[in-house]
Amino acid sequence: MIQLTAVLKKILNGFAAADAGEYLSAREKSAYLENIPSGLVNATDPVPVARPAASAKVSTHRCVAMYMGSELPVAVMDYVIETCTSLNHDLRVLTFEAGAVADALLQPYADRLKDRGVRMKTARLSGEPIQGLARYLRSHPEVAFLACKDSGYLGRSYLNGTLQKRGLPVPVVVVAAGKTPAQATDDIRAANVA
Repeated sequence: MIQLTAVLKKILNGFAAADAGEYLSAREKSAYLENIPSGLVNATDPVPVARPAASAKVSTHRCVAMYMGSELPVAVMDYVIETCTSLNHDLRVLTFEAGAVADALLQPYADRLKDRGVRMKTARLSGEPIQGLARYLRSHPEVAFLACKDSGYLGRSYLNGTLQKRGLPVPVVVVAAGKTPAQATDDIRAANVA
């Protein structure tokens, strides 16, 4: 009778986990699986917790992605810094520009980001812009949304309706840029072309 009870408990726990798998979000599933009381599971069986492989480096901290071209308007950076601060998210800068150009554009904001406790990483993408962004965003589920300026290729595509609403796997926030964007100097741009 004790074996039958143990088997029934396992079956009911399996049904509960399957039910949770169908109706809960990914975050709720993880919390549910990690909080299963050990008394409900047979002590010889491992607790069913979905974890990434040890070799896989998956960021668990949410972040805001910002698509940056050859200029970085102050209004866009102000929006991104304030949003990252209020949401306690990191910043991921996505660019197709050379490393020195991206660094030159982001350098004026380094101290402000550090003071606000916002960790920033830059990811240099390749290929076609939309496909490169989509590929990166699909492989990084920690990205909450993508911010871009209204005067750039991506922002204009969304505002003019030439890009489908579901063109990218995350929501896109198009920020109205000010009239004084920070631009990479011509000598930095020329050095990266050679």
